[in-house]
Amino acid sequence: MTKEGLIDAIVSAINCTKKDATIALETIIDTITKSLKKREDVTLTGFGTFTVKKRAARQGVNPKTGEKISIPAMTVPKFKPGKALKDAVK
Repeated sequence: MTKEGLIDAIVSAINCTKKDATIALETIIDTITKSLKKREDVTLTGFGTFTVKKRAARQGVNPKTGEKISIPAMTVPKFKPGKALKDAVK
């Protein structure tokens, strides 16, 4: 499913305009992004938790040349699914 598919699902579920559904989805995405930038966890009960983790620097290998490369440390977003989501996907 794409972003457009989610917007269409919102429109059909709550009978609103496509513009309103787009604004709602954009607001959700922006709010989650801003919270993660501030290093705050976002928990949607039953769905899952978005967190920010630090990944340590490490050595990697360029698959084309076999040359060893250094991969720098970075901060990455993580998602841990909730129990209800895990059970729904089984």
